[in-house]
Amino acid sequence: MKVSKWHKAIVYLFLIGFAIYFLLPFVWIVLTALKTEAEVHQYPPAIFPGMPQFVNFVNAWKAQPFGLYLMNSVTITVLTTIGQLISCSLIAYGFARYHFKFKNGLFILLLATMMIPWDVTMIPLYMQFNLFGWINTLKPLIVPAFFGSAYYVFLLRQFLMNVPKELEHAAKIDGANDFQTYWKIFVPIMQAPLTLIAVLNMLSVWNDYLGPLIFLQDRTKYTLALGLASFKGVHELQILPIMSITILMIIPPVIAFLYAQKYIVEGISGAIK
Repeated sequence: MKVSKWHKAIVYLFLIGFAIYFLLPFVWIVLTALKTEAEVHQYPPAIFPGMPQFVNFVNAWKAQPFGLYLMNSVTITVLTTIGQLISCSLIAYGFARYHFKFKNGLFILLLATMMIPWDVTMIPLYMQFNLFGWINTLKPLIVPAFFGSAYYVFLLRQFLMNVPKELEHAAKIDGANDFQTYWKIFVPIMQAPLTLIAVLNMLSVWNDYLGPLIFLQDRTKYTLALGLASFKGVHELQILPIMSITILMIIPPVIAFLYAQKYIVEGISGAIK
């Protein structure tokens, strides 16, 4: 069916309108971060700053040890992403390519865990990690990632179900064992969904606030999210530092998303087939 130019123009106008709608809050954050303290509290509010104050970013960064917070956030994000990629790919490979007793029942049980909200398991997890002596360490935020995530396992399993079995048979004929088949055949095939999982995990862990708030007590182990929240007091809200640090926190996820957008689309399309 041939699509008219007017139809395309209307669709593009709607898309541009939605893009502007979602980008406006980010534009407002940037403009606010460049204002002076007087301009922030001005009423009616001024849209553009009179003289851009780039020193606000430096002052906000020096207000607290955000260099240390950044290292903690990077450590947690990188290690949890590695853990999710390794564990979820292995579990999904087993569910998709192996046949064993109670496989379907175990997979349904795995999916059922997605319906349990994290708020319900929060207290039992705290008691468990306290028993291990992990409270006030980064271990409660890192170690669980090496046991997989039901959502990511489901995503990879659906993708692997579409891979022809002839690839496995060819690998076995060439003398490859099970792990070699997984590592040399299926891991390269899973590049797109693994990239999608890495980006999704990075976004969730990078912006996580509740987990570090519960398990961390020492300020030297704080993440960027906790450091950002410390600008909000009971009687005072420091708007300029909050806006400045928010922009700095947004930059890494945006770069990762732009870099991996091709693989993200391929991973989503492959998982829903």
